Amino acid sequence: MIDHVHDLRSVREATDRLLTAAAKLDNAALAEESHLPGWTRGHILAHLARNADALVNVFEGRPMYESGDARDADIARDFGRPLLEQLDDVRNSAARWQAVAERPQDWTRVVELRNGVTDVAARVPFRRLVEVELHHVDLDIGYGLSDLAEDFAEREIAFLADRWSGRPEVPPVTLWLGYDGTGPAWHTGGTEGSPVTLAGTRAELLGWLAGRADRGAHLTVIEGDRLPQLPPL
Repeated sequence: MIDHVHDLRSVREATDRLLTAAAKLDNAALAEESHLPGWTRGHILAHLARNADALVNVFEGRPMYESGDARDADIARDFGRPLLEQLDDVRNSAARWQAVAERPQDWTRVVELRNGVTDVAARVPFRRLVEVELHHVDLDIGYGLSDLAEDFAEREIAFLADRWSGRPEVPPVTLWLGYDGTGPAWHTGGTEGSPVTLAGTRAELLGWLAGRADRGAHLTVIEGDRLPQLPPL
């Protein structure tokens, strides 16, 4: 069940955690590489700010981004700013989005995101929560996948498992939380190829699905020949 009120509160709390942690950096650390190849920590903060503004556009019926090139250009323009300017931008853009998202509105309506993707408005706060939480991990400042709340991690595993479902380049995969088959399980991938069953912790399952950390290298392959490789998100 989607609970946008809970998710809006969680976004606010996650944003506060990220800002508190990032405030301990300095300008030199901001210019260092993050966990995302080709992006510094400054790129991540710039992206988070522009993503908040883009979600304001979504809620107000405008295109999320003017174009893919415009999105990339905005990040390229903003990533090299000093730390305090970056933090102010993340904080202020997040506040703008919260204000729009907390207005009375039809949460059952369908909204359009990037690349023609659509979703109900009630799920957008969770999408923003994913941006904040995973990019906090990407900053590489001591917050890892294992630090994510259990309920959030399991929701994101389910969300990404659904995203990879039906993809012909991914074999049918069953994901077990834990190693004895008694925990929650998710199914993903297409219908072609030999079935694969993977078992591991929440952090390991999420790392594979999201292309983070060791990308599932420590998952146990219960059934199948090897760990499948997923396309980029």
